[in-house]
Amino acid sequence: MKKLFLIIGAPGSGKTTDASIIAQNNENIVHYSTGDMLREEVGSGSKLGQEIESYISKGALVPLEIIVNTIVSAINNAPVDIVLIDGYPRSVEQMNAFDALVAKEDNIDLLSVIEVRVSQDVAKDRILGRAADAKAGEERSDDSIEVFWDRMKIYTDPLKPNPSLL
Repeated sequence: MKKLFLIIGAPGSGKTTDASIIAQNNENIVHYSTGDMLREEVGSGSKLGQEIESYISKGALVPLEIIVNTIVSAINNAPVDIVLIDGYPRSVEQMNAFDALVAKEDNIDLLSVIEVRVSQDVAKDRILGRAADAKAGEERSDDSIEVFWDRMKIYTDPLKPNPSLL
């Protein structure tokens, strides 16, 4: 049985950094970043990678089928039983799809969801700082101010209070 922990948070909140530190300090935990998994596929130059890049470069969400299959495959193939995934879900739709899938999986037990919170200004500074640092090395297509605001809107819009529920 794979024990699953999810780390969620706004773009630039430090999810991947935190998850990496946790995994590095615990040999019985493996960490997967959904963003890194998708960028790896893009880097492969495959047709799927090109499709993924068309979404990532605009700050749009990768279609559910692609991301869910990528995550489930990573969990099932994990070399240890404790799996830490960051960056998923990023929308209510993704959360519902993943919940439905996990409910059918006998091999996956979702134990906890951890939210990393930072201010929007800190997140923006981190993304833009990462983009500036990347100029000397490998640049990410999703590290621009325009894409940041698109990604932040995707993250924050579902969190706004729904007046019909009040």
